[in-house]
Amino acid sequence: MNAPVRISSGPLERRRSIPVNVGGVTVGGDAPIVVQSMTNTDTADIAGTIAQVAALAAAGSELVRITVDRDEAAAAVPKIRDGLALRGVNVPLVGDFHYIGHKLLADHPACAEALAKYRINPGNVGYKAKRDTQFASIIEMAMRYDKPVRIGVNWGSLDQELLTQLMDENSRSDAPISAAAVLREAMVVSGISSARRAEELGLGADKILISAKVSDVQQLIAVYRDLAARCEYALHLGLTEAGMGSKGIVASSAALGILLQEGIGDTIRISLTPEPGGDRTKEVTVAQELLQTMGFRAFLPVVSACPGCGRTTSTVFQELAQDIQGFIGTKMPEWSQAYPGVETMKVAVMGCIVNGPGESKHADIGISLPGTGETPTAPVFIDGEKTQTLRGPAIASDFKAIVEDYVVRRYGESGVR
Repeated sequence: MNAPVRISSGPLERRRSIPVNVGGVTVGGDAPIVVQSMTNTDTADIAGTIAQVAALAAAGSELVRITVDRDEAAAAVPKIRDGLALRGVNVPLVGDFHYIGHKLLADHPACAEALAKYRINPGNVGYKAKRDTQFASIIEMAMRYDKPVRIGVNWGSLDQELLTQLMDENSRSDAPISAAAVLREAMVVSGISSARRAEELGLGADKILISAKVSDVQQLIAVYRDLAARCEYALHLGLTEAGMGSKGIVASSAALGILLQEGIGDTIRISLTPEPGGDRTKEVTVAQELLQTMGFRAFLPVVSACPGCGRTTSTVFQELAQDIQGFIGTKMPEWSQAYPGVETMKVAVMGCIVNGPGESKHADIGISLPGTGETPTAPVFIDGEKTQTLRGPAIASDFKAIVEDYVVRRYGESGVR
């Protein structure tokens, strides 16, 4: 007999983690899952980096990471922070350090002070005898400036001495495990042991986050499950080198969706490869849509629309759905300030009479078109009740006016919350 299927009614209880304050944004604990992103500009290009950070922040990135790889980049960091402040952009900046982070932080104290968090990689923070000294130097700088640190393990730059040691131990074991399992263990050990060493040096556990990134979906799920079971540090989730376009979106959503459903993860980044000249903010949009689709957070009103079929060969409903989606996006900067809670609104734009009326009733406000070969007559449903029917060429503009009126009445000061 087949085992019964367990039906989940929602996400599992959130994994307990130690909250970390990153420039005024709380990551972990009971805080909402934080969306972050990373620039791909040369940080030494101050104007270009300011513009991209501002765009990412405007898109909804709550933390933005920038590369700090050389003296020119480190010297630019405080100027970038100040330039953003002049624009009214106060998003916390995270410095991404590899190889010479200890030197850059020591030589550029204004950079060390301007950043809200340091990201270091235990696989390249130093080698052999220099590893402990250079790691300790970064931790001491973090304590001096009261900054949190992310211990960012990556399977592409893993501590090779540690991996070799664990491989050798595994080969001598009476019950050896797979090479993939040894690799995961090396990642977990690298992250946790580095965090423990930071604590020994005096950095509080409430100043430490860990990530353990791979580009394989199943490996990522497995390594974060192991990591979550063995520590209480806040965890940064991300599928590294996820790829371009739909492949990167699907792979990231598959991996992170499973982990988030299991209560694992305190902050996420969707690492998409942008198309040449593409918009970097796409990764922010995908992260928000993932969290909203799964019910963890609300960023924008959700517009539901049917996929279309032989009953909807007219493009009217497609054009209407696109028009309404664009209208809501345009209005949200104004609405989010004036009408708290509007981001939870659900709108339905349906194409025919089969499921349209029912779906529209389930939304806060919905419209249902009749399908193929009929003069457009579109009943409108508000809070589950049919209120009116729209006809003629002005259906789109009429419905947008109804939506805007609903927002004012529902989410205004005297509205129902």
